[in-house]
Amino acid sequence: MTRTDRDGPHTPTRTAFGALFWLVVGLLCLGLTHPLANAEELDSIVAIVNDDVVVQSEVSREMAQTIPQLQEQGTPVPPPEQLRKQVLERLILKRLQQQRAKQLGITVDEAALTSAIRSIASRNNLSIEELQATLESSGMRFEAFREDTRMQILTGRLQNQEVVGTIQVSDQEVERFLQREKGQLMPREQVRLQHILIALPDDPSPAQIAQAEAKAKQLVAKLRGGADFAAVAAASSEGRTALQGGDLGWFEMAAVPSLVADKAQTMAQGEITDPIRSPSGFNIIRLAEIKGGVPGNVTQTRARHILIRPNELVADEDAKTRLAQLRMRIVGGDDFATLARAHSDDTGSALKGGDLGWVNPGQTVPEFEAAMNKLAPNEVSEPVHSSFGWHIIQVQERRSQDTADELLRLKAKEAIQRRKVDEATDAWLKRLRDEAYVELRLDAANAER
Repeated sequence: MTRTDRDGPHTPTRTAFGALFWLVVGLLCLGLTHPLANAEELDSIVAIVNDDVVVQSEVSREMAQTIPQLQEQGTPVPPPEQLRKQVLERLILKRLQQQRAKQLGITVDEAALTSAIRSIASRNNLSIEELQATLESSGMRFEAFREDTRMQILTGRLQNQEVVGTIQVSDQEVERFLQREKGQLMPREQVRLQHILIALPDDPSPAQIAQAEAKAKQLVAKLRGGADFAAVAAASSEGRTALQGGDLGWFEMAAVPSLVADKAQTMAQGEITDPIRSPSGFNIIRLAEIKGGVPGNVTQTRARHILIRPNELVADEDAKTRLAQLRMRIVGGDDFATLARAHSDDTGSALKGGDLGWVNPGQTVPEFEAAMNKLAPNEVSEPVHSSFGWHIIQVQERRSQDTADELLRLKAKEAIQRRKVDEATDAWLKRLRDEAYVELRLDAANAER
């Protein structure tokens, strides 16, 4: 139940680690990293969520992270009160997920958290100590960063258990997807792009931004209705290639303009983007052609594993220790398959003695694949940590295989699963929100500011 009306749910999924820089910048801009910030003002209660609360300092900190991210993306920042409400809704969903995880006994112990932070530091070519010094020199408490990281791991585990594990994809769905969208799955070497720009002046007014955006949306509707892109570009674009029909030419995938780099990986041939805001104005991109090929021979690995998932009864370090002991038994002569049936938490493969069958590149999570690729046939790995828990892996054999059709089907299944997971996660979060007791006190908090 709830005491106030609200907009639809806002899924709190974002890459917190990649947003580290913007979080620090935002905190400095708002002065929230200063130790003498007005604690009484910042810690007023803005929402009651079941038996917990959200306080003003959390809202301010989340806004400090969100504002520079929006600016970097070229997305107009909503008015302060609208942004505050959206941020508060995201924090409410975060709190509800924490409560749900507690009900299910899902936790993140210190060993798993330290492992994740070490991985973040490594990706930035830093030690944990250097990462801590960098954060704190910028005014951000390392403990706050640790807790943000813990929350990311917690919600990942929760959503894997509550949502991802329930998703099934049938062979019929894969066939229908391949009939409609097979071209999107082909590996891309080059793309040819067309471009329309609706320009904005330096330091545009809100009215100028709204007018340009409205014009761009009208052009998108016209193009999707069948109008010739080149003709519309020549007549309406303010970009440098307007008189060439907006043709930007061919790009290697690594050289695609950052404005559309992600979209160019998955857009269908002939697809037209919604207007994309940039410092120069609103951009409309059409993917005119794709160059690429059907995947050829790949190296497949036949592997088996034993998985132990940390939970309320098994700490992260205990799971690792148990697997180290099982590895010693296997190296000493015990049968891998027998131990997998008795001990593995991966019920699907445990029944087959841990056998995963022939594994293609990209089919497993990166940590698992990296460890598997280092093993010689019949070698058993040390315990390996992934988002699913701790594994020991044994490679049985490898082969080179022409897997064009198999890889396409696998990519189709993964694409369908991603879409289903997104939809199911939205529905799950909405259900959490609808079943919760939430009392908003945002207006009272604003009155104190």
